[in-house]
This record gives sequence, C-alpha cells and structure tokens, in this order.
Amino acid sequence: MMTLSNVLNKFVNDNLQELRDQGLYNHIDPVEGANGPIIQVRGKKLINLSSNNYLGLATNPELKEIAKQTIDKYGVGAGAVRTINGTLDLHVKLEEKLAEFKGTEAAISYQSGFNCNMAAISAVMDKNDAILSDQLNHASIIDGCRLSKAKIIAFNHSDMEDLHKKAKEATESGLYNKVMVITDGVFSMDGDIAKLPEIVEIAKEFDLITYVDDAHGTGVTGKGKGTVKHFGLQNEIDFQIGTLSKAIGVVGGYVAGKKNLIDWLKVRSRPFLFSTALPPGDVAAITRAVQMLIDSTELCDKLWENGDYLKAGLKKLGFNIGHSETPITPCIIGDEKLTQQFSSRLIEEGVYAKAIVFPTVPKGTGRVRNMPTAAHTKEMLDDALAIYEKVGKELGVIK
Repeated sequence: MMTLSNVLNKFVNDNLQELRDQGLYNHIDPVEGANGPIIQVRGKKLINLSSNNYLGLATNPELKEIAKQTIDKYGVGAGAVRTINGTLDLHVKLEEKLAEFKGTEAAISYQSGFNCNMAAISAVMDKNDAILSDQLNHASIIDGCRLSKAKIIAFNHSDMEDLHKKAKEATESGLYNKVMVITDGVFSMDGDIAKLPEIVEIAKEFDLITYVDDAHGTGVTGKGKGTVKHFGLQNEIDFQIGTLSKAIGVVGGYVAGKKNLIDWLKVRSRPFLFSTALPPGDVAAITRAVQMLIDSTELCDKLWENGDYLKAGLKKLGFNIGHSETPITPCIIGDEKLTQQFSSRLIEEGVYAKAIVFPTVPKGTGRVRNMPTAAHTKEMLDDALAIYEKVGKELGVIK
C-alpha cells in the first residue's frame, strides 16, 4: 500500500474535508464517448450544457477525417520542440492561417491557451514593469503575470475610470520601464465583453502595451473572428491571445500580433522553446477549422441563435442569469451547497450543467454556467428548460 508522509497526509485530508464541508469540492465525471450536445456519463444520456465546444467542431466529420489522414502521413507526434526539428510545414501553414483569421502580420501556436499566457507575458514583462489587470481575468493570466515578476495592479472589473486612474499613477510614478493593460475579451463566468474601445483610448493616452485574451471570443464574437474584430481594433491591440480548444474544437492556443513581436516570442517564450509542438493531426484539423470560420458565419450564427433562445427561456422562468452579452448563460444561485445540489439534481434529471463555485468565482456567487452550442437543437434546449423549471421549483431557486 502506498503511503504519504504524515504531514502531507494530514494536509491533504484536512483540506479535502474542508472543501467538502463548504460545498467547494468538485467531482469529476468521465464522459463515455464524444463531447457533443448529448453526452453519456455513467451509462446515462444527458443534454450537455457544460462544454466549451461552442461550434460543435470537436466532433465535426470533416475535421476527424483530416486528422486521420494527417496522422497516416506525419505520425501522431511532432517529435521535438519547435526550435530543434519539431516545426512541421503544418505548423507554418497553421500560423499563417491564424494571422489571416485575426487580421495580424503573424501568429505563433502553443500547446494550450494557458501556455500562451505563461509564455507571452513573461517574455515581454519583467520585475521593472507593471501590469494593469482586470480583477476578473482568467487564472492563466494571473499566473502569467506572477511569473513575469512585474508589479500587478488590479483594476475594478470593466471600470474604465479606475483603469484610467491607475494607468496615470503607474506611468507618472517613474517606477516602471513598461506598463501593460491586460484583459479577457469575453469573461467566461458572466459572459460580458471587455470595453476594448475605452481600453484602447486609455492605452494610447499613457502608451500602454495592450493584451487581450480572447479564449471565449474566438469563434464567437465578431462574426467568429473574435472580440478585437468585433470592435474593429485589430490594428490597435499588441497581443491577441486565444485557444484552439473551445470554438475551434481541438487543442492548443495562439498569440497573434506584429511580426517582430512573434519573432521575439519564438526565441524567448519558454513553453515554445522547451515543450514539444502540437501533434500534426491536431494541427491539420485546427487549420481547416479556422478556414471554415474565415469562409462562413453559419456556425457562429447558429450558436448565437441557440444562446439567445436558452437565455430567454431561463430568464422567463425566473432564473438570475446576470448580464451576459454572449451565449455564455450563468444561472446564479449564490450559496455554494445549494449550487452543488442544484447541479446534481439537473444531472439526475438529464441535463449536464456543472456547478461553478469558489475559487473560480467569488464566494457567495455560486452558479451553474450553461454553454449552448451550434450543435444543440431547439428540442434539446426545450427539454433542458423543462428540467430547469422542475429542479428550480423543487429547490426553491425559482417560484
């Protein structure tokens, strides 16, 4: 039998029990098959409202076939880090396509969206710099900022007056060589969109570096081109970051920007230098998915249609859905234990919608976050709404 040191064993057991007592422990359920609009968990078919597979591309037949054919030609792995001999012609084609998609001079791909933020921020910012960071930025942004050792100055969420004040203080202090402002494009827990036009104006006034993580905007906002494109600011943002695992449906991340910036990241960003490149089958599928979004807005339009439909239905039933501006639709419950109970009952009745609690969101703001996709049918959404009504009334969440 494997044993832990006494001190580690006590630390783990005590803290796990505390999480369970507070309703903060998250049970992970293996999905038995493809991650589509209907999934199977423990042998039961469920309407899936927890996936980030916004456009349904994770199970797209054309992308699956492209991945299979590419594996036959290139194998299952790239074989090395990019700077040694792991750069395939496929990687070059993907990055050219990403730059076209985002309207930039160049792009670089990474193994995940998390890696992008760890790589890009620390490659440019250091202990002599400062970063103005929205209070609700994603954990990967926070960790990337910490890794850089720059001074982190949080500004109130989407509060442009507070950002202006802190940008003025930081730049006029004389303490920092460079100052960056960094924000999510779409905030994944509430579904609101960053005020990029105002952020750009403040950045111009104080000569700030601009950095937008559009993980939940890529393939969703701007007719699929992203939040920066939504505002027509592709020539005003220094860093455009996104994932290739959400709307794109595969895995990985990217940074898009000016060619000299991308060249710098290729020689100074550590995840690029010290981690094996994305597998060829994935790269080929991603490249085709990006081309699909360049060619047509059909999937994006369907996503928004389904998102608006679900949002209207939940609001009519009396759920608190916050102020989402995107298909992301939270049902804000508040109490963590009630949120966990609500999620469990939804799953029992046939809707897979997981509880989101602290530390992902602040304490007292527990919610079930719903992610409708382009692959859902109206019948699926109607069935989900009926279950929400039943469970919501049963637990006193709605009247």
